[in-house]
Amino acid sequence: MTVNTATAARTLIELRGVKVVAGGQTLLDGVTLTLNRGEAVRLAGPNGGGKTTLLRLLAGEAAPAAGERLYHLKGQTQRHAVHARRTLSVVGPDAEAFYLTREWEQTVQDVLLAGFEGDTLRLWEPTPEALARLAEVVALTELQPLLKRDFRTLSHGQRRRVVLARALMPRPEALLLDEFTDGLSGGARQTLGRVLERVYAAGVAVVLATHRPEEAPSLPWRTIRVAGGHLVHEDAPHGQTRPGEGFALQSQPRAIALPIPPGSGDLVRLRNVSVYRNGHAALGPLDWTWQAGQHWLVTGENGSGKSTLARLIAGELGAALGGHVERPYLHALGQRDLLSTRRRTIGLIGAEVGIRQRRDWTGADILASAWDGTEGFAPDLTPAQANAVQHLAARLHLQDLLPRTADTLSQGQLRRLLLTRAVLHAPKLLILDEGLDFLDTAHRERFLALLPELAAAGTHIMVIAHRDSDAPVGMTHHLRLSGGKRE
Repeated sequence: MTVNTATAARTLIELRGVKVVAGGQTLLDGVTLTLNRGEAVRLAGPNGGGKTTLLRLLAGEAAPAAGERLYHLKGQTQRHAVHARRTLSVVGPDAEAFYLTREWEQTVQDVLLAGFEGDTLRLWEPTPEALARLAEVVALTELQPLLKRDFRTLSHGQRRRVVLARALMPRPEALLLDEFTDGLSGGARQTLGRVLERVYAAGVAVVLATHRPEEAPSLPWRTIRVAGGHLVHEDAPHGQTRPGEGFALQSQPRAIALPIPPGSGDLVRLRNVSVYRNGHAALGPLDWTWQAGQHWLVTGENGSGKSTLARLIAGELGAALGGHVERPYLHALGQRDLLSTRRRTIGLIGAEVGIRQRRDWTGADILASAWDGTEGFAPDLTPAQANAVQHLAARLHLQDLLPRTADTLSQGQLRRLLLTRAVLHAPKLLILDEGLDFLDTAHRERFLALLPELAAAGTHIMVIAHRDSDAPVGMTHHLRLSGGKRE
């Protein structure tokens, strides 16, 4: 193979007519792209357009079924992805999944040191070079207070900061970021934005796939639109921008007010509740009541206890000794307070729910499990349930996702299925923990349009959000958390 040395000097990765196939689905086709050293590239496009697959292709996590991929890394030009797999990784929800689905403890320090060698687990004693790099990355990402914490006990935003730090450990020549700002509070976005600006200034290329361009750090972005598995549009690089400038922003979803659900009495009561994770106080002590007729907005910085509260209400986490969680709504329905009955009557969306679906379940399996309180499997549906699946899938434009397995879906496509599953059985409580993350504007609007109908039929809604646009109009009460306690 003959390589132009001048081209190789400025080029990191070349894609030439590349096709990617997974699960019998063509995810990318005819993709030609050059990623240069030290540049900033933003990937735009609808859910399922191919942005995540393109990032995985660049990282060596997905292989071309046709076409050619060339790496020019560390002074070498190669077609195979062995070196790329050790130095490049996609920073996003999938990067967290391995650690969240294992039964053994991995501290933040373990995760970072494993990343130094491009490994997933730390199975060796760190060298002086690894420890020196650890100190550099920890200082850059401000992770010192979390080094001894079990990764599984971290908040969404803390986990995102750790996987970014892990990606930095092997001194990569490019950072690949997938919906990087979703799930992050305003403060966390500002902190990580500063980190990315420093990394970019040091000469590292940055590739960012996002539906929220206004939250991108201030870099001279080259914008590429990905849709239908093709690169359909590319903007030339432009000068330094403020976040959001230079991008064609989509309109915000229209405001749709929530009606007050019928009913009376208490739905959920928390009395002197505390939740500890890995010896760390994640929530409480907290006294709080959710009453019929109330829709709650819950806000707070990353690590304030919001997701812990959501999982506590749903019964996925328990209260420490001395605390009491009561669910009177179940008694009113004639149900015992069991995990199975909670899952049948509560619709919960959060990061952990999405991670648990990454198997060979089809979209139809995921939706069908709504009524039984299971995940990914269910008995045969009744005719009425099957009709409900088809009706809501058509309304939310999901028909093409029903036969596909979860591992072939983008983050946005999977989230759309899980949102549909959460409301399909008309739950008594609907808890959206950053539930609209990964969705483009059109699909956010379609889902928000369902909520007034659900509320009118008796569904009470809790929205945990960092952005005003993700909360529907008509939330009746506001709970602010800080350090696990009520402000």
